[in-house]
Amino acid sequence: HLENRRKYHQEFASSTSFHGVHNIVQTQSKTRKVLWLSVVAGCLAIVVWQIYSRFIYYFSWPTTTTVVVQYVENVKFPAVTFCNLNRFQAHAVSNLKIIFFIWNIVSGVLQKLAVEDKYSQELNDFLLGNQNFSIKDFTRKNGFYLNSSTLLECEFFGKPCYPQDFEHVFTEYGNCFTFNHNDLPARRVSLSGRGLHLLFDVQQEQFTDEPALGHTDAGITFVIHSPKELPRFDGLGLLTPVGMHAQVAIRQLKSIIQEYPWGECKPDIKLQYHKIYSTNGCLRECKARYIQDWCGCLPFVLPGNGIECDLLKFYNCVYPAVYDIEIKGLCTVGTHNSTCPTPCEEMDYPTTVTYSSFGGQKAIKYLSAKLKKSPEYIRQNLVRIDIKYHDLSYKITQQQKALTISELLADVGGQLGLFCGASMITIIELLEYIFTNFCWMCIFLLLKAPEMPQWNNPSQNQPTHKEKKKGIQEC
Repeated sequence: HLENRRKYHQEFASSTSFHGVHNIVQTQSKTRKVLWLSVVAGCLAIVVWQIYSRFIYYFSWPTTTTVVVQYVENVKFPAVTFCNLNRFQAHAVSNLKIIFFIWNIVSGVLQKLAVEDKYSQELNDFLLGNQNFSIKDFTRKNGFYLNSSTLLECEFFGKPCYPQDFEHVFTEYGNCFTFNHNDLPARRVSLSGRGLHLLFDVQQEQFTDEPALGHTDAGITFVIHSPKELPRFDGLGLLTPVGMHAQVAIRQLKSIIQEYPWGECKPDIKLQYHKIYSTNGCLRECKARYIQDWCGCLPFVLPGNGIECDLLKFYNCVYPAVYDIEIKGLCTVGTHNSTCPTPCEEMDYPTTVTYSSFGGQKAIKYLSAKLKKSPEYIRQNLVRIDIKYHDLSYKITQQQKALTISELLADVGGQLGLFCGASMITIIELLEYIFTNFCWMCIFLLLKAPEMPQWNNPSQNQPTHKEKKKGIQEC
């Protein structure tokens, strides 16, 4: 009934927990009624604007960054990979200058290098006459080696270490050697200022490189990385020239990135041939997949299981394939929609390197007598490297969501409570009120709808001849 509906509306307006509505309904003064109506409408408009702005802010996926420094009693020591800047033994390449150019083609899989046309004919002639030549075996046998003659001193946290404590790995510098690789138990240090102490003899007369290809330095290059990751020298290696003493102070930095859309990482990405995800490992596996599909073989410097590429395929297929991968952007790094997005967790080791001239006059004399080498030889061949932690701490840089779902709901609830005195109960009351009125409207339409006219068959409405005769008789 209309009166019942009006009474229901009156009771709802008087009893609802939505503040201010009962003042509009119950007051008799028109001025007061208009005033409260303006107040309620203004507060409602402010609430709608505030809630809209909070949702816009939430869907912009904002983040904050926190930095925490944690001091500990001991800390894990990173892996360190060392390489000689002179990659090959001089006697092995004295009559094979093309070897340097071939290795540049092979290492181009890791670091893109331009191939000069002037070497093409010489390379073709070499490949035709040496079809079974293996650059992998040649480099492993005739590249830089690590033994007691090249590693003169090795000490880790006061204890001696030896060449067998290093693991061989191929990089763009040929034979390189990793200390504290992933297969060994984790090495820890419990005192800052002490760590890895090394003395190398680069033996410039024994090892050489090709200055025409840009290799003009002499010394040791090294990179500090996580034991679970492969070394990456491209733009990240540190150099120590001969006759110098490098003191490297490292810090441990752990970065935690949020998943998309707040950050750029994808936590569900796994690598097939690496224990942990890294952009460098992902990039290598991506290149390996494309090269294996295109060339039917796999470069030995890339991870995977497949037929090893020979020199002819390296030159005719692998090198053009790498060029094609880079030009077409088939293996990209960085954003969430790239082939290799940023890792969700990454360990980095920022370094501070200081250099000094290696050996004073007395030290040179002492080493000259000990090693039975001339002072000039010591200045031209020896490299000393000390790697130690700056302090026993690690820094965690964490990207966090600036606004979570719970915080968004709290903001919305706070705005509703501040301007309208509303809560979740109020919203349920409003939904119940709207649903009740909707049901009443449906019932009203069903009861008041005009009846549809019945269109009967004309033959049924007209009396038959017998019915007419019977009616006449009755009449």
